[in-house]
Amino acid sequence: MQALQIKSLVRIKKYRSYRGQVGQVAPNLIDRNFDASRPNEKWVTDVTEFKVDGRKLYLSPVMDLFNGEILAYTTARRPLFNMIGSMLNRAFSRLGPDDRPILQSDQGWQYQMDKYRQRLDERAITQSMSRKGNCLDNAAMESFFGTLKSEYFHLNKFSSLDELEVGLRGYIRYYNHDRIRLKLNGLSPIEYRRCSATI
Repeated sequence: MQALQIKSLVRIKKYRSYRGQVGQVAPNLIDRNFDASRPNEKWVTDVTEFKVDGRKLYLSPVMDLFNGEILAYTTARRPLFNMIGSMLNRAFSRLGPDDRPILQSDQGWQYQMDKYRQRLDERAITQSMSRKGNCLDNAAMESFFGTLKSEYFHLNKFSSLDELEVGLRGYIRYYNHDRIRLKLNGLSPIEYRRCSATI
């Protein structure tokens, strides 16, 4: 790379929400098995941050491991529980009456809260958590964040957080509808889900 004068885009240190054990920690039920045989069987979530002119924007998405689709997401200027609660509301609207997914996260303080666990219990969703300090246990979501930042965030300049928010909406729409994946037989996540529904 030095001989060809090629430089990689360095990924900025990611947001970490771990504050020690402040609530209840769930077992690691997913155990790095990121394959799902049907929609709404296994979900993953996490929070990442972006910086624009010294100000921060946080993104909280939920991904379906069946097809890698971002089912729901919220953005916020501060990483408070309201951001997570709104994301859950949007994700729950995608559930059918018989859907009971496992939802994987890290051990961030938001996911240890009684309020978070109660919301999952109300929808019969099983909580799963990565082991402490082990990002590979949530590798599917970490991969999405890496793709988003390397393909979009680090390649563009933003004048404001509002501009970034609009851009994130556009990228996530592109990621779900248009960005093909070899793992999905050359289809986008939404195309793959639709094709699977007709089989």
